[in-house]
Amino acid sequence: MADTALLDVDGTLVDTNYQHALAWFRAFRRHDLTVPIWRIHRAIGMGGDQLVASVAGDGFERSHGDDAREAWVEEFDRLLPEVQPFDGARDLIAELGRRGWKVVLASSGKGKHVDAFLDLLDARELCEAWTSSDDAEATKPAPDLFQVALQRVEGSSGVVLGDSTWDVEAAAKAGLPAVAVRTGGYSVEELRDAGAEAVHDSLRGLVEALDSTPFAAPTPS
Repeated sequence: MADTALLDVDGTLVDTNYQHALAWFRAFRRHDLTVPIWRIHRAIGMGGDQLVASVAGDGFERSHGDDAREAWVEEFDRLLPEVQPFDGARDLIAELGRRGWKVVLASSGKGKHVDAFLDLLDARELCEAWTSSDDAEATKPAPDLFQVALQRVEGSSGVVLGDSTWDVEAAAKAGLPAVAVRTGGYSVEELRDAGAEAVHDSLRGLVEALDSTPFAAPTPS
């Protein structure tokens, strides 16, 4: 009885993954740690509460985790004016609403960044709700944010859209099907192996193929 479309934001609706990777690289450099950017990129999609230990190790997390997260926010803020929405992002949100879905932007980003992206997408009136990292104890790949997003709109169940294996894994842990787009730089094989039921190269392509995905129409209760 899926009635809710749970859309990841960073890297899925707005083109931010490489800005995030660069911001994390600079945040780690403040602590004299050089992490190859490709390795950071592979962790983008995790929330900051998970990413630091995953990329830099548990010892760095214990010693510098909170400071690194604060530095990442400062570095990403400088890059925020460069962020652009992906082609088809607003059209997708509007079309899902037209088909009868409750649309929730299930983001693990900082609240102020989610606000900026909502304005960039001009999507406030198209969404029933949205989340940020403040809304769950653990971010992706934990399922908490998707569970909170469902509760926020009293949804029966949902379908997840994301751009990373972490989105797909979090959806699976929440017992939800996932559709993926390749905007995060992951291959079709990686996304399907993680559990994605459908993978599209772009949001525009997804909009044109909605009828062949779990987003075709909400399931009546």
